[in-house]
Amino acid sequence: MVSKLSSDEVLSFLILVSIILITARILGEIFRKFKQPAVIGEILAGIILGPSLLGTLFPHLFATIFTSQNGVPYKAFDGLAQIGIILFMFIAGFEVDLKQIRKQGKQAASISLMGLLFPFTLGFLTVWFFYDRIFSTASTHLVIPAMFFGTALSITALSVCAKLLLDLNLLRTKIGNLVLTAAMIDDFLGWILFSIIIQMMGKSGGAFTSIMMVLGFTAFILTIGRWMVDKIFLIANKFLSIGGLITIAVCLCLLSAVITEYLGVRGIFGAFLMGVAIGDSKHFPERLQNILHQFVVNIIAPLFFVSIGLRVNFVTNFNLEIVVIILLIACVAKLVGAGIGARMSGLGKNESYAVAFGMNARGSQEIVLGSLALQAKIIDEPIFVGLVVMTVVTILIAGPLMKYYLNKHDVAVEKSLAKPSVSVITQQEISAIKVNL
Repeated sequence: MVSKLSSDEVLSFLILVSIILITARILGEIFRKFKQPAVIGEILAGIILGPSLLGTLFPHLFATIFTSQNGVPYKAFDGLAQIGIILFMFIAGFEVDLKQIRKQGKQAASISLMGLLFPFTLGFLTVWFFYDRIFSTASTHLVIPAMFFGTALSITALSVCAKLLLDLNLLRTKIGNLVLTAAMIDDFLGWILFSIIIQMMGKSGGAFTSIMMVLGFTAFILTIGRWMVDKIFLIANKFLSIGGLITIAVCLCLLSAVITEYLGVRGIFGAFLMGVAIGDSKHFPERLQNILHQFVVNIIAPLFFVSIGLRVNFVTNFNLEIVVIILLIACVAKLVGAGIGARMSGLGKNESYAVAFGMNARGSQEIVLGSLALQAKIIDEPIFVGLVVMTVVTILIAGPLMKYYLNKHDVAVEKSLAKPSVSVITQQEISAIKVNL
């Protein structure tokens, strides 16, 4: 007979979810008021409610909320949080505009690829040569943690980039489009890299097969799969209501997540790919995407981001040396790589700096990757805490520094425009003097 939650367990579950959601939304909205991503407030909610603060100051209260009823309510909450991150990555896929990538792909590719190459290489080499200093657990297989470290430090957060550009009123400018397109490519390649890492875990000789499986499924979803999805919504639009169309979208997301999970890749990667395919369909309009976006971002996804703070004690696992190493590698390598790529694409010095700081903004993707790697024991708690700190710092500095360098660029342009008018007047005066003579 299938077991079910008792009345007391259901009550504990409802209290648990209510406390978490209320705290997450309040702190998320506070951070939004200060023009920062709500995800920072949601993670902070988890730190406050988790072992870092509540568990240390009020251990009995913490145990009553999270470990009562033999921990069954928390296990149910954890399952709900996993659904939350699958749906979050699904709607993140909506932001990947394949048409925009094709249009600006060549120019954005240099920014994206250089911005990936530098931090990935530096992160990989750091772990490869200094593994014992950074990691507290010994491992004879350095390739997987080195690849993860490089990948986690190299991905630009597409959603954070879009929010920064919106706040700075740059979303529809040349620089804004370029940064957003480069972030799309960055995000996409980063998830493919991480899915390959997940596939390689626990496999002794199947790396090539794993990579082919990941790339093969990706190619299928973005070609035949994307065409099939478009046709499904074309037919569904004739017979179904808005609720029916949204249901089909969520079912396709879960089906894609099931397939990738079965293939040995995390379900969130399949959800992300399906989000890209559905977001590209003209028969799944933007208003429906917005409905899903609002529900997931404000109700479901915060549960996952709070759960991050609940899993790790950020006080006892804070290691200043590791935090500084991660922050330096992430910022220096990304700024140098993206800056060189921007110069290669034809941008000026100050514009390149602005693009580099925009690409340096990390976000929920790094936290999701870190959480998965922590569960898979690729990294330990101090590394995870360092990744979260790096994410928050890069978000906080990105907007002000982008604005600073774009203002410098505007001032330089104004000065250069003023110079020709002076030289023209001077030339006319010279000509006039010659005529008079």
